Amino acid sequence: MFRVPATIAAIFIIAFGGAMISAVYALKATIGFGSIAIGPWTAWPLAQTEQADPYAKAHRARAGQLLLGDAEGLVFFAGNDSSGARLVVECDYVIAGQTPPARFWTLHATDANDALLEVDPAFPSAFHSQNVAKNQNGAFAINVSGNPKTGNWISTGRRYQPFKLVLTLFDTPTAGSSRLIDLQMPEIIRGTCRDG
Repeated sequence: MFRVPATIAAIFIIAFGGAMISAVYALKATIGFGSIAIGPWTAWPLAQTEQADPYAKAHRARAGQLLLGDAEGLVFFAGNDSSGARLVVECDYVIAGQTPPARFWTLHATDANDALLEVDPAFPSAFHSQNVAKNQNGAFAINVSGNPKTGNWISTGRRYQPFKLVLTLFDTPTAGSSRLIDLQMPEIIRGTCRDG
């Protein structure tokens, strides 16, 4: 008597659960379509515009992130170094070069869930265009490490885990440009690694 309704209920639960899991996975797997990659850096220029695809809109809504307008800025993410190896806290890195033209830029590190890395409050966890020391030609070198470094240094903490770098360009002509692929982005060079 209860066999058919129980079977139908089980099918609905499995279908609904599977749909929820696949939707959450899709939102975590990508920010959306239309990405561009420049070396280790990836950006989604349309993710913050009206032309954004449904995945990009859902990803931003789920993350609760502030959207930048089409000409307001562009966000680049890097989960790998310039050689293609995954960024991990147990290794030291140097971010060297220049950013594309922008009125202001910021750089920080996040974990796999896009949360800021937990570091000692006494250590620097981010840099921006106004507090980074540059060479005479405008190039910079920022050390990214769990160990203190001289010069520009972003602490990644001591908890061993993969991480991402987030470079945000504000008020940049790059955001509305169709020649994004020609941009020069800073390199991410791996240094020494510690045992995990």
